[in-house]
Amino acid sequence: MIDRIAGNRLLLLAIAGGSALVGAGAVAGVNQLSGTTPQRTAIERVVHDYVLAHPEIIPEALGRMRDRETGETIAANRAAIMTPYGNAWIGNPKGDVTIVEYFDYNCGFCRSSLPVITKLVATDPNLRVIFRELPILSEESRTAARLSLVAAERGRFQQFHEALYAGGRITDQSINNALAAAGIDAATAQAAGGNLRIDAEIQRNLGVAQKLGMTGTPSWVIGNHVVSAALPIEELRAQIAKVRKKS
Repeated sequence: MIDRIAGNRLLLLAIAGGSALVGAGAVAGVNQLSGTTPQRTAIERVVHDYVLAHPEIIPEALGRMRDRETGETIAANRAAIMTPYGNAWIGNPKGDVTIVEYFDYNCGFCRSSLPVITKLVATDPNLRVIFRELPILSEESRTAARLSLVAAERGRFQQFHEALYAGGRITDQSINNALAAAGIDAATAQAAGGNLRIDAEIQRNLGVAQKLGMTGTPSWVIGNHVVSAALPIEELRAQIAKVRKKS
């Protein structure tokens, strides 16, 4: 991507054009791009020299480009990201900010994020958190994800979710224990887990995660940003505050 930006002088012109250091002459020149070749060459030379003198603007430009592209992808897939599956969410359904966690039941970092999320929701009455299955670590992860979605269809997601994470390593027994804690018959759940709509939801999540460039679990969609990492509560609060400030 650096080569893409470095090779696009017009983009660099736009970056530098807004800077006071480039000056009003360069800004005026932006509006004259269709003018003579000497004018354009002079403007490009100003931009070239400015970028060489201030290379720190390149990472900033890359970040802004990445954020813009991510925001466009989130907007194009908003329903698939922001519409919960069943009751796979906690918090205020009418909250002013919604964040989304993509998780895997075999992910230790996801497990450690659960109490962080619980505390975050308990201390922020205007927040909603949506949970999306992203079973990428093992076949057991996919099995657990299917049954978690069955629980969500029955309005028992949180009970299953918390019980399964509390049960340690994902096994058939820990899954059955979580189903029992959620008040769901294991045989009935196993049969429902084979429904095509369950697999369709998982595949949709995997597809969206790929489009958003998620690199692992947990991954978060917060406003127009995507972060693939376990975040401390302070960082989550800071990200949420940024979303509120922009809204």
